[in-house]
Amino acid sequence: MAVILAPSLLSADFGNLNREIEMLNESTAQWIHCDIMDGWFVPNISFGIPVLKAVSKIAVKPLDVHLMVERPERYISEFRDAGASVLSVHAEATIHLDRTLHGIKQAGMMTGVAINPSTPVTALLDVLYLTDVVCMMSVNPGFGGQKFIENTFNKLILLKEIITKHKFQTKIEIDGGVSIANAQALYKAGADILVAGNSVFSQNDPKAAISELIALAS
Repeated sequence: MAVILAPSLLSADFGNLNREIEMLNESTAQWIHCDIMDGWFVPNISFGIPVLKAVSKIAVKPLDVHLMVERPERYISEFRDAGASVLSVHAEATIHLDRTLHGIKQAGMMTGVAINPSTPVTALLDVLYLTDVVCMMSVNPGFGGQKFIENTFNKLILLKEIITKHKFQTKIEIDGGVSIANAQALYKAGADILVAGNSVFSQNDPKAAISELIALAS
């Protein structure tokens, strides 16, 4: 089975966002990744609910929404209403992670937990049964175009072993520094979903880049 590719809008041309989303609609990408930043959890601000609502009106692919915000439990229903299909919250950003995941599930979205590079996968042992997607950050969150952190492979292999051992249905998503150079290796190590930003939108033919990434990881 081919990997799910989720191009990240953080690397898109915001001056031509309509065009960029139409390109993704026509591409072989399965999801669209949307990074929401609040300037507190990460030292950057991207876009929020009004822009996501506009994106959802154009996009025909599921919106994979990654909240890099403090106390994300405050916004569950708002992001559902804005069009999120998958809602990932950072384990480091919410005190009551179990409660937050139950809230996302009850709101009708797929549940996601994101973890920073310094957070061990064992921190998720007690919530994996609730988690549809683990978004494993392979760069420090907040900015696009960063170099891939190689230790991600060790974390990926360990998490895959845990999921397999306990027969969870959780998918593993890798977010940050994904490229032609590592897509195949990530897939072979256990990744189910790859988030790709610069490696898609900086190319002369983004749709061809998407197809190439999927072909490598299948």
